Amino acid sequence: MNKTALLLASLLGLLGAGCHRKLVPAPTAKTTPVGTPAPAGLKVANTTFAHLSGRGKVRFQRGDADQSANFNLRVRRDSAIWLSGSLLGIEGVRALLTPDSVRVVNRLEKTYFVGSYSYLSQLLGVPVAYRQVQAILLGDYLPPPAGTQPTVQAEADNQAVRYPVAALLLEQLLSQSTGRVQQLKISEAAAPRSLTVSYTDFQVPTGADMPLAFTVSVVGQQSGAPTTNATLSFNRVEVGAGRLEFPFNVPKGYERQTKLGK
Repeated sequence: MNKTALLLASLLGLLGAGCHRKLVPAPTAKTTPVGTPAPAGLKVANTTFAHLSGRGKVRFQRGDADQSANFNLRVRRDSAIWLSGSLLGIEGVRALLTPDSVRVVNRLEKTYFVGSYSYLSQLLGVPVAYRQVQAILLGDYLPPPAGTQPTVQAEADNQAVRYPVAALLLEQLLSQSTGRVQQLKISEAAAPRSLTVSYTDFQVPTGADMPLAFTVSVVGQQSGAPTTNATLSFNRVEVGAGRLEFPFNVPKGYERQTKLGK
């Protein structure tokens, strides 16, 4: 995996477990919108802000690799996710995700990538769309595919929600007191491989009316490969309806890449 994919994987917490598997046609599945009503009896509290800005540190560990970087995150709900990663104050990678495209510029290697979510779906072997990425970053509940009835059961202070997505099993733990997602696990028994996202250190950000996880930990496991660990730690988050800038440009002379990982 090149440096662009490494940092983007850490920031999004999505690609760490999937980027080393062979590309296969992604299964098609029609997923209901994130705002779809939850099953009866399930307490869900998703974020509703218009804009979010945050910054912090990200640490990525895999085998002998152990790298850290600073990051800045900006979100305009259902419209744009902007990520910037830097070391010693020098930006190395910038990404802009919109509902129909994924764009990344790597200033360290003077390359850039422009692609669609079909590429990420192939990379992960499961349908991926902007709203899923947004929900995972924010710790929001992910509803099941259309026509799929999830199972819900109490587990200690949480409610566990499980349902299949293509060849995968998706499990979410939601706090019975706050309705916020505490953990998301995606597993595939046939591989076997799994991706677990844990949400901790909940705080109410400036301008918000509900808690947000200031620490997001990602563990990716795949048979025969080193375990991937990525941790995003926010030190500041602000939410509200104010305007945010999402600057993105590709400097002249940069080489276009057809994929994020080598």
